Amino acid sequence: QVQVVESGGGLVQPGGSLRLSCVASGSIFSIYTGTWYRQTPGKQRELVATITSDSMTHYVDSVKGRFTISRDNTKNTVYLQMNSLKPDDTAVYYCNLHTTTNNYWGQGTQVTVSS
Repeated sequence: QVQVVESGGGLVQPGGSLRLSCVASGSIFSIYTGTWYRQTPGKQRELVATITSDSMTHYVDSVKGRFTISRDNTKNTVYLQMNSLKPDDTAVYYCNLHTTTNNYWGQGTQVTVSS
């Protein structure tokens, strides 16, 4: 069983930056695709960015040019660098790690963008 823990959320002013971290237990982290999702009350969970085991990345259009997903397999960690944050980015951000046979979620971290 893999445990996934997110951190790095908080309150930031519009235009500010945050870096989210997703740390996983286990020794085979490098095989997982890592994905950040976000969710606001009453809405479906939205895919924000994903990074494959060979570091191919994909972003939802609304964050392209502002967010960067990366991974450090030596630290079992996936990062989400968020710049130029907007109030619309306010949400609970969740980390997901998956292969074709396994799927793990973290508990989420709150990001609030407000002046």
